Amino acid sequence: MLGQQIKLGRKKRKWSEANLAERAGISRRTLQKIEAGEMTPAIGLAFEVASLVGVPLFEQDSQRLSASIDLIQSKIALLPKRIREQKKVADDDF
Repeated sequence: MLGQQIKLGRKKRKWSEANLAERAGISRRTLQKIEAGEMTPAIGLAFEVASLVGVPLFEQDSQRLSASIDLIQSKIALLPKRIREQKKVADDDF
C-alpha cells in the first residue's frame, strides 16, 4: 500500500519517476521497486520518498486501511501510465 500511495502522490504532483528519484537521492530503479512494493529497498528510503510526496506513514484502523488500498488503486487506474516532463521551448528571438 505504501508503494501505491507514493505513486499516487508522485503523479498528483506531476513528477516523473526520474524527478522524484533525483529529489530523494536514489536511482529510478530503486524508486520503481519502492512503488511496486518490493521488499529489497531499505524501509528508510521508502519513508523518505513517502515524506517527499506527502504520504501519511501510519494508519491504525485495518478497515480504513483496506478501504484506502482500494481507493488508491482506483485513483491510480485513472491517472496516466507515464508522466513526461514538458520540453522547454527555447526563446531564440534576438
